[in-house]
Amino acid sequence: MSSDFFIRLAGMIVFSIVGVYWGTSLGNLAKTNGGPFAFSVEQYAFTIGLVGALVGLVLTPFITTRPVRALRVLLGRVSPQSLFSSLIGLIAGLVVAALLAFPISLLPNPFGSVLPFIGVLVMGYLGVAVFVMRQNDLYAMLRSIFNRTTAAEGGDTSGAGWAESRTILLDTSVIIDGRIADIARTGFLPGSLLITRFVLNELQYIADSADSLRRQRGRRGMEVLSQLQKEPVIPVRISDIDVEGVREVDDKLITLARQLRCPILTNDYNLNRIAELQGVTILNVNELANAVKSVMLPGEVLNIRVIQEGKESNQGVGYMDDGTMVVIENGREYIDQEITVMVTKVLQTAAGRMIFGRPEDL
Repeated sequence: MSSDFFIRLAGMIVFSIVGVYWGTSLGNLAKTNGGPFAFSVEQYAFTIGLVGALVGLVLTPFITTRPVRALRVLLGRVSPQSLFSSLIGLIAGLVVAALLAFPISLLPNPFGSVLPFIGVLVMGYLGVAVFVMRQNDLYAMLRSIFNRTTAAEGGDTSGAGWAESRTILLDTSVIIDGRIADIARTGFLPGSLLITRFVLNELQYIADSADSLRRQRGRRGMEVLSQLQKEPVIPVRISDIDVEGVREVDDKLITLARQLRCPILTNDYNLNRIAELQGVTILNVNELANAVKSVMLPGEVLNIRVIQEGKESNQGVGYMDDGTMVVIENGREYIDQEITVMVTKVLQTAAGRMIFGRPEDL
């Protein structure tokens, strides 16, 4: 049974008891005043108690569990940095209000009794507003103090502590891509991977698509998330944090990355460009894949298996272990054979790196 059911029962009992007491009082008052149509005390108590039980059964969740649930959702959408800044600001505002309360209370009435309470409200609000507005500066100051303290104690400020505190936002495209699981498993992504609820919703929407290809991609993304969560060395967090006033997932990711001061891991070219224009750090999987490919220089030799014909006459095409395409002049006659190729030219394109060569024995 849900908590709402027990809350409704408790509210029904409490409100019925209050109704009985109230009905008894009204019955005694009506009996004292008298009248030809006055009910008895028991009838008042029973009727109003029954009404109280009905009111408690209906309204109790709206004044107990529903507000608490709404508050939890609201707090889940706020970043930890904002919550911490709000708490510090509230404490600072209440301290200032307490210091001002005594001199203000010496003012003549009604100012001496009203202004201290108003001062608590005003100073508390100003403290929260100012500290939230300057939360980035506060966070930077606390981080610099922590780094200096750690350095003074002989600790390493750029090691595991930094890695554990780092957060990386994951885009839907990089989850569907699948390579993120292998990259994270190697340990080249220090920090925790943060997956927001709106990214999960988009992934579920793709997995439920009527298009079979999109549906397969979405389900592959679900499997990748399952693999990430099962890896003990990869910290993965799923959060309900959201961004108000923004509908598009890419815009939400950019806004959230700016609030949390963390990078976005993606392979979406458009998101990459837009985020860079807004000063958000991007970790692009495609750029990483191109960066780790083997660097070949003209004159070097490599062994390549020719697997198909090229676009031009007498060309053969093979692939290196990292997926780099090798176009071999006069390599058509060596299809399904492994030959030694001398590199003649290396071409870097937007799609990746291409290597041109010719058989070494020519």
